[in-house]
Amino acid sequence: MWGEAMLILGIDPGLAVTGYGVVEKQGSLLKPHGYGCIRTEAGTPLEQRLAQIYSEANQIIGKWKPEVIAVEQLFFNRNITSAFAVGQARGVCLLAAAHHQCQFIEYTPLQVKQAVVGNGRAAKQQVGAMVRVLLNLSAIPRPDDVTDALAVAICHCNNNPAIAFPKR
Repeated sequence: MWGEAMLILGIDPGLAVTGYGVVEKQGSLLKPHGYGCIRTEAGTPLEQRLAQIYSEANQIIGKWKPEVIAVEQLFFNRNITSAFAVGQARGVCLLAAAHHQCQFIEYTPLQVKQAVVGNGRAAKQQVGAMVRVLLNLSAIPRPDDVTDALAVAICHCNNNPAIAFPKR
Protein backbone atom coordinates (compact mmCIF):
# COMPACT_ATOMS: atom_id res chain seq x y z
CA MET A 1 0.00 0.00 0.00
CA TRP A 2 1.18 3.54 -0.68
CA GLY A 3 -0.02 7.06 -0.12
CA GLU A 4 -1.86 8.76 2.68
CA ALA A 5 -5.35 7.72 3.65
CA MET A 6 -8.05 10.26 2.94
CA LEU A 7 -11.70 10.28 3.95
CA ILE A 8 -14.10 11.78 1.40
CA LEU A 9 -17.77 12.54 2.00
CA GLY A 10 -19.83 12.49 -1.18
CA ILE A 11 -23.18 14.27 -1.05
CA ASP A 12 -26.07 14.18 -3.53
CA PRO A 13 -28.26 17.03 -2.24
CA GLY A 14 -32.01 17.05 -2.61
CA LEU A 15 -34.91 18.50 -0.67
CA ALA A 16 -36.76 15.20 -0.19
CA VAL A 17 -33.69 12.93 -0.13
CA THR A 18 -30.06 13.93 0.35
CA GLY A 19 -27.75 10.99 -0.21
CA TYR A 20 -24.35 10.71 1.44
CA GLY A 21 -21.45 8.30 1.28
CA VAL A 22 -18.14 8.21 3.13
CA VAL A 23 -15.25 6.59 1.25
CA GLU A 24 -11.68 6.09 2.42
CA LYS A 25 -8.94 6.09 -0.17
CA GLN A 26 -5.62 4.57 0.81
CA GLY A 27 -3.20 3.71 -1.93
CA SER A 28 -5.16 1.89 -4.59
CA LEU A 29 -7.88 0.74 -2.19
CA LEU A 30 -11.32 2.26 -1.75
CA LYS A 31 -13.25 1.39 1.37
CA PRO A 32 -16.81 2.47 2.20
CA HIS A 33 -17.18 3.65 5.78
CA GLY A 34 -20.83 4.57 5.78
CA TYR A 35 -23.64 5.70 3.57
CA GLY A 36 -27.31 6.54 3.74
CA CYS A 37 -29.68 9.40 3.24
CA ILE A 38 -31.36 12.31 4.94
CA ARG A 39 -35.11 12.31 4.26
CA THR A 40 -37.46 15.22 4.80
CA GLU A 41 -41.25 15.06 4.76
CA ALA A 42 -43.23 16.59 1.93
CA GLY A 43 -45.65 19.19 3.24
CA THR A 44 -43.24 20.33 5.96
CA PRO A 45 -42.37 24.03 5.64
CA LEU A 46 -39.29 24.62 3.49
CA GLU A 47 -37.28 26.27 6.26
CA GLN A 48 -37.84 23.27 8.54
CA ARG A 49 -36.76 20.83 5.81
CA LEU A 50 -33.61 22.85 5.16
CA ALA A 51 -32.89 23.06 8.89
CA GLN A 52 -33.21 19.27 9.14
CA ILE A 53 -30.81 18.74 6.21
CA TYR A 54 -28.33 21.17 7.78
CA SER A 55 -28.59 19.54 11.21
CA GLU A 56 -28.15 15.99 9.92
CA ALA A 57 -25.35 16.99 7.51
CA ASN A 58 -23.59 18.62 10.48
CA GLN A 59 -23.92 15.37 12.46
CA ILE A 60 -22.57 13.30 9.57
CA ILE A 61 -19.58 15.61 9.03
CA GLY A 62 -18.93 15.70 12.78
CA LYS A 63 -19.03 11.91 13.02
CA TRP A 64 -16.78 11.10 10.04
CA LYS A 65 -14.57 14.21 9.96
CA PRO A 66 -13.84 13.98 6.21
CA GLU A 67 -10.96 15.89 4.67
CA VAL A 68 -13.07 16.73 1.63
CA ILE A 69 -16.76 17.00 0.82
CA ALA A 70 -17.53 16.33 -2.85
CA VAL A 71 -20.81 17.11 -4.61
CA GLU A 72 -22.12 16.99 -8.13
CA GLN A 73 -22.56 20.40 -9.77
CA LEU A 74 -26.15 21.54 -10.01
CA PHE A 75 -27.58 20.55 -13.35
CA PHE A 76 -30.60 22.48 -14.63
CA ASN A 77 -32.88 20.21 -16.57
CA ARG A 78 -36.52 20.92 -17.37
CA ASN A 79 -37.91 21.49 -13.88
CA ILE A 80 -36.65 24.86 -12.63
CA THR A 81 -38.67 24.59 -9.38
CA SER A 82 -36.95 21.37 -8.34
CA ALA A 83 -33.59 22.83 -9.38
CA PHE A 84 -34.13 25.70 -6.92
CA ALA A 85 -35.03 23.22 -4.16
CA VAL A 86 -31.89 21.19 -4.88
CA GLY A 87 -29.86 24.41 -4.87
CA GLN A 88 -31.21 25.31 -1.45
CA ALA A 89 -30.41 21.84 -0.08
CA ARG A 90 -26.97 22.09 -1.62
CA GLY A 91 -26.50 25.48 0.05
CA VAL A 92 -27.17 24.14 3.53
CA CYS A 93 -24.72 21.27 2.84
CA LEU A 94 -22.13 23.87 1.82
CA LEU A 95 -22.87 25.78 5.02
CA ALA A 96 -22.36 22.61 7.09
CA ALA A 97 -19.02 22.03 5.32
CA ALA A 98 -17.96 25.61 6.12
CA HIS A 99 -19.05 25.14 9.74
CA HIS A 100 -16.58 22.23 9.99
CA GLN A 101 -13.94 23.99 7.87
CA CYS A 102 -14.04 21.19 5.29
CA GLN A 103 -12.95 21.66 1.72
CA PHE A 104 -16.00 21.58 -0.59
CA ILE A 105 -15.39 20.53 -4.20
CA GLU A 106 -17.78 19.91 -7.06
CA TYR A 107 -17.73 17.78 -10.19
CA THR A 108 -19.89 17.80 -13.29
CA PRO A 109 -22.15 14.80 -13.93
CA LEU A 110 -19.93 13.99 -16.91
CA GLN A 111 -16.79 13.96 -14.70
CA VAL A 112 -18.48 11.68 -12.16
CA LYS A 113 -19.59 9.15 -14.78
CA GLN A 114 -16.19 9.28 -16.51
CA ALA A 115 -14.35 8.66 -13.22
CA VAL A 116 -16.61 5.80 -12.10
CA VAL A 117 -17.54 4.04 -15.34
CA GLY A 118 -14.99 5.36 -17.84
CA ASN A 119 -17.79 6.82 -19.97
CA GLY A 120 -19.18 10.31 -19.36
CA ARG A 121 -22.49 9.31 -20.94
CA ALA A 122 -22.98 6.15 -18.85
CA ALA A 123 -26.48 5.17 -17.73
CA LYS A 124 -27.50 5.36 -14.08
CA GLN A 125 -27.54 1.55 -13.89
CA GLN A 126 -23.92 1.38 -15.09
CA VAL A 127 -22.85 3.88 -12.44
CA GLY A 128 -24.64 1.88 -9.74
CA ALA A 129 -23.05 -1.39 -10.87
CA MET A 130 -19.56 0.15 -10.86
CA VAL A 131 -20.06 1.73 -7.43
CA ARG A 132 -21.00 -1.72 -6.12
CA VAL A 133 -17.91 -3.31 -7.71
CA LEU A 134 -15.43 -0.55 -6.78
CA LEU A 135 -16.55 -0.54 -3.14
CA ASN A 136 -17.00 -4.33 -2.95
CA LEU A 137 -20.63 -4.02 -1.84
CA SER A 138 -23.10 -6.91 -1.89
CA ALA A 139 -25.75 -4.78 -3.64
CA ILE A 140 -26.17 -1.41 -5.32
CA PRO A 141 -27.02 1.09 -2.57
CA ARG A 142 -30.56 2.46 -2.61
CA PRO A 143 -32.06 4.93 -3.13
CA ASP A 144 -30.21 6.28 -6.19
CA ASP A 145 -29.24 9.39 -4.21
CA VAL A 146 -26.97 7.23 -2.03
CA THR A 147 -25.35 5.59 -5.07
CA ASP A 148 -24.83 9.03 -6.61
CA ALA A 149 -23.20 10.34 -3.42
CA LEU A 150 -20.79 7.39 -3.35
CA ALA A 151 -20.05 7.94 -7.06
CA VAL A 152 -19.11 11.57 -6.38
CA ALA A 153 -16.76 10.47 -3.57
CA ILE A 154 -15.17 7.90 -5.90
CA CYS A 155 -14.83 10.61 -8.56
CA HIS A 156 -12.86 12.76 -6.14
CA CYS A 157 -10.57 9.82 -5.36
CA ASN A 158 -9.86 9.40 -9.06
CA ASN A 159 -9.45 13.13 -9.79
CA ASN A 160 -7.21 14.18 -6.91
CA PRO A 161 -3.57 13.63 -7.94
CA ALA A 162 -2.47 13.30 -4.31
CA ILE A 163 -4.64 10.22 -3.83
CA ALA A 164 -5.18 8.95 -7.36
CA PHE A 165 -4.92 5.32 -8.34
CA PRO A 166 -1.33 4.24 -9.08
CA LYS A 167 -0.32 4.31 -12.75
CA ARG A 168 0.37 0.88 -14.21
